[in-house]
Amino acid sequence: MSRGVWVRFFLVLGLLVGCLALAINVKPNLGLDLKGGAQFVFQAEGTEQTPATAENVDKTLQVLRGRVDALGVAESTLVRQGENRILVELPGVTSDAEAQNAEERIGTTAKLTIHEVVATAQADAEPSKKGNEILPSDQGDSLEIGPTVIQGDEITGAQAVQRDQSVEWVVAIDFSGKGGDTWADITGKAACNPSGDPKRRIAIVLDGEIISSPEVNTGVGCDVGIRGGSTDITGNFSANDSKELAALIEGGSLPLELKAISDRLVGPSLGAAAIDASIEAGIIGIVLTGLFIIFVYRLVGFAATIALASYALLAYAMLVGLGSTLTLPGLAGFVLAIGMAIDANVLVFERAREEYVAYPSAGLRRALAVGFNKAWSAIIDSNVTTLLAAGLLFFLGSGPIKGFGVTLTIGVVASMVSALIIARVLCDLAVANKPVSRRPAVSGLSHHGKVRLWLDKKNPQLVKRRNTWLGISAAALIIAIVGIFTQGLQLGVEFTGGRQLDYSVSKDMTVDQAREAVAAAGFPEAVVQTADTANFTVRTGTISNDEEQRIEAELAKVGGDVSKVDDQTIGASLGKELRNNALIAFGVAFLAQLLYLAVRFKWTFGVASVLAMVHDVVLVVGLFAWLHKPIDGIFLAAAMTIVGLSVNDTVVVFDRIRERWWGSKPEDDFNEIANRAAVETIPRTVNTGLGAMFILAALAVLGGDSLQDFAIALLVGLVVGTFSSVFVATPLLTYMQAKYPMSRVKKEKVERAPEDSGAVV
Repeated sequence: MSRGVWVRFFLVLGLLVGCLALAINVKPNLGLDLKGGAQFVFQAEGTEQTPATAENVDKTLQVLRGRVDALGVAESTLVRQGENRILVELPGVTSDAEAQNAEERIGTTAKLTIHEVVATAQADAEPSKKGNEILPSDQGDSLEIGPTVIQGDEITGAQAVQRDQSVEWVVAIDFSGKGGDTWADITGKAACNPSGDPKRRIAIVLDGEIISSPEVNTGVGCDVGIRGGSTDITGNFSANDSKELAALIEGGSLPLELKAISDRLVGPSLGAAAIDASIEAGIIGIVLTGLFIIFVYRLVGFAATIALASYALLAYAMLVGLGSTLTLPGLAGFVLAIGMAIDANVLVFERAREEYVAYPSAGLRRALAVGFNKAWSAIIDSNVTTLLAAGLLFFLGSGPIKGFGVTLTIGVVASMVSALIIARVLCDLAVANKPVSRRPAVSGLSHHGKVRLWLDKKNPQLVKRRNTWLGISAAALIIAIVGIFTQGLQLGVEFTGGRQLDYSVSKDMTVDQAREAVAAAGFPEAVVQTADTANFTVRTGTISNDEEQRIEAELAKVGGDVSKVDDQTIGASLGKELRNNALIAFGVAFLAQLLYLAVRFKWTFGVASVLAMVHDVVLVVGLFAWLHKPIDGIFLAAAMTIVGLSVNDTVVVFDRIRERWWGSKPEDDFNEIANRAAVETIPRTVNTGLGAMFILAALAVLGGDSLQDFAIALLVGLVVGTFSSVFVATPLLTYMQAKYPMSRVKKEKVERAPEDSGAVV
């Protein structure tokens, strides 16, 4: 065994030990659905100029959402209640002190303004001029400031950054055109005063307090000012200080004043039983997956299973290290990444089997090395397309879309490290010894699996029946679309808004008992949370008073006397803006994947892949329409996962088609090559699909109502995605190839001597 293998082994061991230390010492940030948090209700109070209408409250809601996001609170809930109330739920806020601090920071109501500084002054002194004010500053003194010169709405953005690899944090501010011109004027005027003169400072005021009063830098010219529409505020800020100041500045001013009318700590929206069931299902699923991989691939399968376990540690360590918030949509990203980690190992092992069967005398280690090298292209292409989608969902999406993008990115990176580094080292160690070399069957690489042998014997002509497969898919699409239009989509409360009911009961009852009672009333999809064992919040879609009475009656069966404390209509937490952002993110992600596949393959490959993705999502949406299952945030997470599974599977098939086409002879037919490539990838598809199905099946059987819907959506998506790669994407590609053929020759740079140069080549 070579020294290099052991060196890589100890490097991997060191990486895992570091991840373990991080996982033990850093607590994860859990979302509202997994841990709960703080719940606030604000009353919007209007004026004659700005009445507290629903439209103005929605504008205020957008400012609040910006403040919450700027404070680093991910996966929060913000919705309008009734005409003039706003509900805010923040995950991870678990103490009264944290809740009070969050309430003060979010609900700051005064307008943000910028002023010129006239002089320092005593706190109790009178201003020297009408219209001036004397306020305490952030630097411990009091300043006399002039009238407002820049309003908060003239500031278009503020963020905490580190410039030019510096360790110093600054707050970068961007102005609108008018605001930028004014900023240049007042900083140019201030720069005419000597350093240390209070007139050289600019005051930023929020809620009657100067939150920042920086001095204009000495490099700024008199009457020149800071131009360009942006500026940096420095001041030996810590990371937290700079982020907090940026959040206050970017939040600007609220269109309406807010008065906090209630605050309390609430439990997780999924409940302990559902969370425990999901953890149990995850463990059972991973164990079954590991046993399956070991059964199929023997010794190298055992090594891959250990690597798969290390994936969970890597992903978790990256999650807590980056401070990301984990929610159910985030867990969906990890489920997808687990499938990709399994897929990468299966790709390598199937390629290694092909190599060993062709050249058994070369040995197991060479077969394994060739397997990794040949699978590299498909693994990279499938992971890059997924990372493209994840990155775009993060940058363009909001709420659960953004959270899914973060955890999917973490999961994909962790899965690649697990499959391409850790699994490779462990597999090298497994086959690089004499006992295994003498008994290659033990390795799991010495022969093809039974599925591959059967397929080689039968040689099914799948592409010849492409019209049949596309006809079946078209019929399924028609049924799905008919279901969508005739049955309608049962949109969840996140999309439609609905009703929030607060109850108090006379007998102690658990939140799981409350959920069972609400489900018995006919609303299993309702969100039920609790502040304690006697007070519960039920959030459901639009319901009648009779339906509300059913809920109350079922709660009374367990909780005794029931009092309805509050009853409010609520807006959509995934409102119009977030839905539009989600659609934009999906659309751009599709285009990015199409462009990538067009560059790496050909544009026809990209079009076929995207059409197959759309086919898969429409079929699952149609199924949920026919079954009257809710289309909610959980389903959205499932839909995003289906997209990832679909493109991953299609890219693997297309990679094999491209490889065989580039190595083909002039007389070879593209359809026959596509058929052969599709047949060769079926064993990998079967093994990968079964591995992922164990996890999802365990979740479907053991999870609660919402988790079962999530698992069912993914199971259907997995089956449909597997089908579409071979029976939709590949036939579509063969039709497009006939009209827009892909070159048979791989594009490579060829060095040529200049013509007529006389050079000897």
